[in-house]
Amino acid sequence: MPSKTLLTVTGPDQGDDDLKLATGLCEEINAHLSVLVLVIAAPPSGGAYAEVVSPAWLAERQAEMEMLQKRISAVSKMLSASPVSTDLSDDYPDHAWADEVIGRRARYADLTVLGPDLLTSQTLKEKVIEGALFSSGRPLLLVPKGPTVTLKPKRVLVAWDASLEASRALRESLNILSGADEVRVAMVNPIEDERHHGAEPGADVASYLSRHGVKVAVDRLPSSNHSIADVLRRHAVDTGAELMVMGAYGHSRLRERIFGGVTRSMIEDPGLPIIMAR
Repeated sequence: MPSKTLLTVTGPDQGDDDLKLATGLCEEINAHLSVLVLVIAAPPSGGAYAEVVSPAWLAERQAEMEMLQKRISAVSKMLSASPVSTDLSDDYPDHAWADEVIGRRARYADLTVLGPDLLTSQTLKEKVIEGALFSSGRPLLLVPKGPTVTLKPKRVLVAWDASLEASRALRESLNILSGADEVRVAMVNPIEDERHHGAEPGADVASYLSRHGVKVAVDRLPSSNHSIADVLRRHAVDTGAELMVMGAYGHSRLRERIFGGVTRSMIEDPGLPIIMAR
C-alpha cells in the first residue's frame, strides 16, 4: 500500500530543514504531511514535590511553553505556504511520556520521518525513535545528513536476518521495493536451518518478493571479523543503494544499549536513508 500520510516531529531547537525534507517527500509521492511540534517538559529539581516550592522550576516551564508557542507559530507560517496538504499538532509532555505521545500520533501516519536536524537532538531523537518503533506499529525513516533521500529509489538494500522484525520491515516497504529497478537482499553469515534462513538462505524471501513483482537478487555476505552493521554499510556503498530496509531491535533495547547491536549502530551512523520497523 502506498504511503498517504507522513509524520515529522520538530522541537524548539530545530530549524526548518527537516520540514522541507518531509514536504519534498510528500510532494514526490503525493502524500499528506502531519507535523508534531513537541517540547519535553523539564522535570522538577529537588524531588517529587519540588514543583510545589520551586519558583525556578515554574519559571522554566513557563519559558518552555513560550518556546512551544513560538515554534508553533513559525511552523504554522511555513506550512501555510506548503505545496502539499498538512496538519499541525503540538504537545508538552513530561520526559517519561514523550515517546508514548509521539507513538500515538504516529499511528495515524504511514511513515515517521526523522531528518538530519532531529538526529542531532539526542533526547528528542531517542523519543521519536522509541515512540515510532515501540508505540505506533508504523515504520520509521532515518535520513542522515548528506545523502539524497527519495521514496522512489532505483536501488534498495534489504538487510535480511529472517526475523519477525525484518519481515515487518519488508512488508511495510513492498510498495517501494516493487517500484525499484534493483533490490538486493543481504544476509550476513546466514545460518542454514529451518529455525533461521532455511536450507537455501535467501531463497524463500526472494520468491516472496518476486511474487510481488520485485526485481530481487540475493547476497550472502561473510562478516570477516567486521560488525554486521559495518558489513551492511559497506555493501550499501558497493551496490549504490539509495535506501536500506531493515528490522529494528530484534534484541531488547536494554541489551542493545549495554552490549551494542545492529540497530543501535545504524541509528548512530546510518550512512544512507534507512526504513526501520519492528
